[in-house]
Amino acid sequence: MAKTILIVEDEPRNTKLLRDLLQKFGYETLEAMDGQQGVKTAGEKLPDIILMDIMMPVMDGLEATRILKADAKTRHIPVLALTSYAMTGDKEKTIQAGCDGYIAKPIDIREVLKIIEHYLAA
Repeated sequence: MAKTILIVEDEPRNTKLLRDLLQKFGYETLEAMDGQQGVKTAGEKLPDIILMDIMMPVMDGLEATRILKADAKTRHIPVLALTSYAMTGDKEKTIQAGCDGYIAKPIDIREVLKIIEHYLAA
């Protein structure tokens, strides 16, 4: 059975890039345009992994991750921060919020697949 990945990203081009890439490699994808929608979708669908953008409207990815990690139903799902936010301390902020890993934008396709496979195998 194919693993399901939730893409929480407000930029349609990034969502399409990730969706096309992941589906090409046999993953099923779910999508959310902001953190609030991502939390709702994760709670309803229980994906195998979540790719979480950090800078989004309505609710940012750090707050969404804190909510997911505080909920017994979703806390086990690995959350990988997706961000072009590459300032000093940003990686630490994502880890403090509960993200399990960090993927820098622009997205390196091979690197993303390697990171996802690592967390799905854990």
